Amino acid sequence: MDSQRIKPKKVVCIGGGTGTFVVLKGLKNYSYKLNAVVSMSDSGGSNKRIRDEFGLLPTSDIRQCFVALADENGGMGLMRKLFMYRFEKGNGLTGMTFGNLFMAALSDIVGSQEEAIRQTGKVLRINGNVIPVSFTNTNLYAQYEDGHIVTEEHLIDEPEHDGKLKITKLYLEPKATANPHAIKSIKEADAIIMGPGDLFTSLLPNIVVDGIAKAIEESKAKKIYVLNLMTKYGQTYNFTANDHVKTLMSYIKIKPDVVIVNNTKFIPEIVEKYEEMNEFPIKDDLIEKDYADVVREDIVSEQIVEKSSSDKLVRSLIRHDSEKLAKVLSEIIG
Repeated sequence: MDSQRIKPKKVVCIGGGTGTFVVLKGLKNYSYKLNAVVSMSDSGGSNKRIRDEFGLLPTSDIRQCFVALADENGGMGLMRKLFMYRFEKGNGLTGMTFGNLFMAALSDIVGSQEEAIRQTGKVLRINGNVIPVSFTNTNLYAQYEDGHIVTEEHLIDEPEHDGKLKITKLYLEPKATANPHAIKSIKEADAIIMGPGDLFTSLLPNIVVDGIAKAIEESKAKKIYVLNLMTKYGQTYNFTANDHVKTLMSYIKIKPDVVIVNNTKFIPEIVEKYEEMNEFPIKDDLIEKDYADVVREDIVSEQIVEKSSSDKLVRSLIRHDSEKLAKVLSEIIG
């Protein structure tokens, strides 16, 4: 009977940041073989210091994936907290996370960042694999409808220009070569989950890496796109749900098989705070016949996010709920 046992489905999550963290944290409790393909072009916050001072590729998105997939039994819960710990004092340390410093030190000890990432997964006993989309030292570029170009991810994420302008082209300079392990995982996947997360600074930075879009297009996996909850000033100002999907399709050239949309309302006080930042709940204007399947569910966390005082980056106040989203995803994946 053992030889006839059903093999666990291979699920690939593509993205970065808190969106991918939420997906992985929920799905690790299901019997899937999880692979997280993670963007490597972030240039803000502690990532900028990791790149400038250590000469390494950014590790924050990788760190979050490790924490999401980490074993939570026994003392490992403490290790998870340690990896997320952000220093709030100390000359030169304020704003840095222990996890990023750990991986920087380990890269020096084992001789390469790639090996350090593998070893960190073993230390945290992760349930799955975290795969950097590329090891090319590159920067994200965005061209806007008025013709001007922004040359770093954190300046796209937190614009110094008019954030109402639309991005017309996103690309990497120098061109990034895809990690062969990322290509392999996508080609062998039974399901590919794209998002949630900032469209132009979490999801698409993976897809503009040479070879990734083609691998997604050619994969026989079920392609699932999890829409964000709110628009993002500087990236998706006034975007509807359909705008998000069409933008994604302009980079992967195929329709997702399933689009997941939140269908619950938010607390008015939170919406008002977002409106002060020119960000709004995403309007669901998806038409069923335009896509294979549109799934509308309550996937919002009831917890309001509070960030560390030493964290200088802008963070989301509301996020997807790991358990709710994982339940919806599991019903789709099977």
